[in-house]
Amino acid sequence: MGATGTPTTITGRVRNRLGERRAAAAQLRQLIARAGPRWIVGTSLLHLVCGSMPVVFLVGIGAALHALATGGRPTLPLAAALAAFLAQQVLVPVQFAVSQAVARRVDAYCSTRLMRHALQQAPLRALESAAVADKLHDAVDALTLMRLTPGMAAEGTLALVARYTQLVGATTVLLVTVGPLPAVLALAVALVGRFGQTEAFHSWGRVIVGFRSTRRRAAYVRDLGIGTAAAKEIRTLGLVDWLERRFTAEADAMLRPQWSERRRIYGRPFAVYAAIGVVGAVAALVVLSGATTTGAGAHVARLTMAVQAAVLCIRFGVMFPESDVKLVYGRAAWQAMLEAEELTAAIDGERIGDLPAPGPSRAIELRGVSFAYRPGSDVLHGLDLTIPAGRSLAVVGVNGAGKTTLVKLLSGLYRPTEGVILADGVDLAEVDGAQWQRRFAVTFQDYVRYQLTLRENVAMGAVDHLDDTEGMLDCLRQAGLADLVAGLDRGLETPLSRMLPGGRDLSGGQWQRVALARSLFAVRHGATVLVLDEPTAQLDARGEAEFYDAFLDLTMGVTSVVISHRFSTVRRADRIVVLDGGRITEQGSHDELVALDGHYARMFAAQARRFAGAVAGEGTR
Repeated sequence: MGATGTPTTITGRVRNRLGERRAAAAQLRQLIARAGPRWIVGTSLLHLVCGSMPVVFLVGIGAALHALATGGRPTLPLAAALAAFLAQQVLVPVQFAVSQAVARRVDAYCSTRLMRHALQQAPLRALESAAVADKLHDAVDALTLMRLTPGMAAEGTLALVARYTQLVGATTVLLVTVGPLPAVLALAVALVGRFGQTEAFHSWGRVIVGFRSTRRRAAYVRDLGIGTAAAKEIRTLGLVDWLERRFTAEADAMLRPQWSERRRIYGRPFAVYAAIGVVGAVAALVVLSGATTTGAGAHVARLTMAVQAAVLCIRFGVMFPESDVKLVYGRAAWQAMLEAEELTAAIDGERIGDLPAPGPSRAIELRGVSFAYRPGSDVLHGLDLTIPAGRSLAVVGVNGAGKTTLVKLLSGLYRPTEGVILADGVDLAEVDGAQWQRRFAVTFQDYVRYQLTLRENVAMGAVDHLDDTEGMLDCLRQAGLADLVAGLDRGLETPLSRMLPGGRDLSGGQWQRVALARSLFAVRHGATVLVLDEPTAQLDARGEAEFYDAFLDLTMGVTSVVISHRFSTVRRADRIVVLDGGRITEQGSHDELVALDGHYARMFAAQARRFAGAVAGEGTR
């Protein structure tokens, strides 16, 4: 069995390696195509010319020696050698600049594709998958740091044209000057050495892909230590030493196994390839010397050309700094992008709708809607709910009741695990998701604080209307920020970050009001559904009371949904829904729910007492 098993095993390995090589080549062809035909052809021709210059130089020198030995004039061949030398010096920086342009074009495509996929095409639940996050981290890290990017893999692949041009030229010189045997031996040495290099790099590429999770953990701890987001807590809690130890542990967990694998890949196999290369090189030189021992003059010239050509062939077996490392890491980043897209599609597995998004002009309905982040762990259970267009709905409940998940379902960021959501009778699964989301003005509980100007922060609600200064000021006034704007020297052009020149940071409550102004600005410019998730979480008691007193007046005629865990502040909503444990337990108007004397009534009474005390306490300060 061993006799038959071994060839089968070897055959299987060869097939796997060939399959991997074909897949890698296909990925690189797909990547290089993004540079555009003109850039590909032009860069390849430039590499072809640059790769031929050393061969022209050695042929020119050899021809000059031949002319001297035979009584001829070496002027023309020397001029050709000098021209080749000078051309190479001139073309090398051009070659570098053109290669960089190719890399930047490809990276621009990859960045755009990655952003479009993450922000528009990929479902949110797929992006929250650990497997997808691991793959995306490699691509994002490469493109963010601009180090060993997919574009550099494309650039490095095209750079191989120069190397293979040299090999073909040097082999041809050997064939012409000293015959086929030295040429075959030198070519064999070159290809064996090159095979060893590429096999090692392919093996190393498989290794680094396997460390995505540990690499992402180490990068997270690194970013905590060098960023500003957690700097206050790290200092005040005395976490510097702990963070250093944690980073060391994460780095060791990533690097030590990689070092072990590197020794395995580059140790014994490279010794074997090196030995084969040395034996082949010595044999080629011995055969070469034997082929040029008779006579002088012309033979010396041929020997000069042959030795230089043989050296070019032997040097082909080394690592190519302009290609090899870029191919490994740059292609790994591109492969991670492709795998993330494939995995995203597999996780989602849902058809993308293409129907026009309704207004909605009648109602949004949830029928038997359940949702689970993981199978068997439902967050929402069989919700039946109707939200009439142009009316206000408040969803109240304790933390963890599923309120934010409901917002994500309504806005189309998630799809129900069971049941359907209808807008004017149309299933949202059949609707163009991007169109539907543009109907919404949403302030999430974890809203983003953009380190941009105040104008841009508000305009994020309707970015096509960045020049609507009057509208922005009106929305900021409605959100309670008129005094803030009046106190800014640069007004709407003030950057909201101390890290930017002339910038200013805001308090938590002020930031929340900016987020509210952003949503109001979206409504001003066409959004028909306003959703506010815990919109007053960072406001004081008085500010919260003032907001809810004015909110319904500001949003009159707009379909609005307010999510809150504070029962006492939403009583003016047209309808109130109590969410508890992922289920709707009570619904009705404020008066109806108080009369019901259930969970809402008890929580309303308890929170109203605390809320009134808080407001009274502020009034005495």
